[in-house]
Amino acid sequence: MRDVLRLLCLMRPQAGWMALAVLLSAAASLSHAALMAASGWFITAMALAGVAGAAMNTFTASAGIRAFALLRTVGRYGERIVGHEATLRFVARLRPWFFARLVPLAPAALEDQRSGDLLARLKSDIDRLEFAFLRILSPLLAALVVGGAAVGFAAAYDGTIALAVLGLMLVAGVGLPALAHRIGAGPARRIADGTGAFEAGLVDHLEGRADLAVYDPRGRHRARLDAASAALLADEGRLAGLAAATAAGVGLCAQAALVAVLLIGAPRVLAGTLGGADWPMLALFALAAFDAVAPLPLAFQTLPATLASARRLFALVDRPPPVPEAGAFRPLPAEGGLAFAGVGLTYPGAARPALSDIHLTLSPGRHVAVVGPSGSGKSSLVALALRFRAPDAGTITYGGMPVAEMEPDALRRRVAVLGQKDHLFSDTILDNLRVADASASPDRCAAACATAGILPFVESQLEGFDTFVGAHGARLSGGEARRLGLSRTLLKDAPILILDEPTEGLDAVTEQVVMDQVLDAARHQAVLLITHRRAGLERMDEIVLLEGGRIAARGTPAQMLPLLPQA
Repeated sequence: MRDVLRLLCLMRPQAGWMALAVLLSAAASLSHAALMAASGWFITAMALAGVAGAAMNTFTASAGIRAFALLRTVGRYGERIVGHEATLRFVARLRPWFFARLVPLAPAALEDQRSGDLLARLKSDIDRLEFAFLRILSPLLAALVVGGAAVGFAAAYDGTIALAVLGLMLVAGVGLPALAHRIGAGPARRIADGTGAFEAGLVDHLEGRADLAVYDPRGRHRARLDAASAALLADEGRLAGLAAATAAGVGLCAQAALVAVLLIGAPRVLAGTLGGADWPMLALFALAAFDAVAPLPLAFQTLPATLASARRLFALVDRPPPVPEAGAFRPLPAEGGLAFAGVGLTYPGAARPALSDIHLTLSPGRHVAVVGPSGSGKSSLVALALRFRAPDAGTITYGGMPVAEMEPDALRRRVAVLGQKDHLFSDTILDNLRVADASASPDRCAAACATAGILPFVESQLEGFDTFVGAHGARLSGGEARRLGLSRTLLKDAPILILDEPTEGLDAVTEQVVMDQVLDAARHQAVLLITHRRAGLERMDEIVLLEGGRIAARGTPAQMLPLLPQA
């Protein structure tokens, strides 16, 4: 129930449009029932008048029939226009709402999520919420209005007929939907949950097809995807069969209502308590009124999948942000360095701290290297510097001001980072570079590429900077992709430069040349070099050795290089 209420709250800005759509839907259904009733009454009344040889005013009745026919058409058309307008407005607001709540969670609070699953939530789950109004809420409210009007109209002529219509409407509008909900809940939930897992697996399969061709020649990963696809299709088939069965059930109830009115009304017509023309009018009115009840089984069948998608969205947005935000942010100092004082960090659920008692200063022109084995906490320093995570102990300051009092994005604009897994988009080399600075001129891009040692490669391509790199840089070698990411990082005009394994994939000679050029270009910047290689270490002002999240040793290159492994 809580998820339903939250969904309704998200619909509140479109409440006016939705209310109008419900009224138009109810008006169209009532006009349809009234058209059938008026037609039945008119034909019967004309026949009775002809038998009796009496005169009859045909103009009023025929005008009413035309009016109901026009109102039905206009109402149905208006309901489609207004209902879809309300839904599109709702979905258009929903995606930015969801994305805006994901941004503070990324990347730390989303590390357990696969990209394919996140895409499924952003697309498939939100698309499924389109049904929340059009297929669930609107038919339900319209059926209540039409059902109440139909029973009230029948009760004005005969209470027993009204009870019969009410009973059959409850069977069609409550009993069958409840049965459909119970039978279809499992398949619907499996579709909602399985779609995300399938799309995540499909993304992994497409991106890793080269590796799979080597390491999975028997196609076991493809077979698992095929099995997952077959399971989803089977559940879709079950729901389609259930929808057909319940639709037939509603039609049967409608026909039963017609027969019931005829059977109940016949003795009343003979007794003179029910008009001869009113008898077919009520029968056809009861039959046509089920037009409003017909969508309810599908609505209740759709409900589990819709709520499952809503829960998947709410489960993400309800996660606490890894970095608590201050009530009001202070402006950043015009210049300054980044300083760690007694900083500690423990990841949720971890048995021991990732970092403990870290003291480190990155001031303009100062170059510091952090070395250590894998798992020693080097990458955790980057997460803290970018405010992706908040320290458990100690303080981090920029220009002497605690970073907790600063707007995170403003701080990140002062830091240029080359991460371990820097992402390359399926676009041109130039557009990938301009992610760092959209206004960067071709000359600046070329200069950054020259510093990173990839300009000769770019110039050797037929299309130069307009060369497409493929998904994740698939058309580049590992070293070329790394240097392109480094070029993009250098292109960002930031006082602090953080390089996490910048020469990964390069040979020793190229590595040394690139590091010398990068450090020459960054001589006025604060540089934090995170590496397990020796290239560039001799030019550092300080080398810090991390082991088990603690600083095991620190000193100048002359002091530290003899302590480090040669490889």
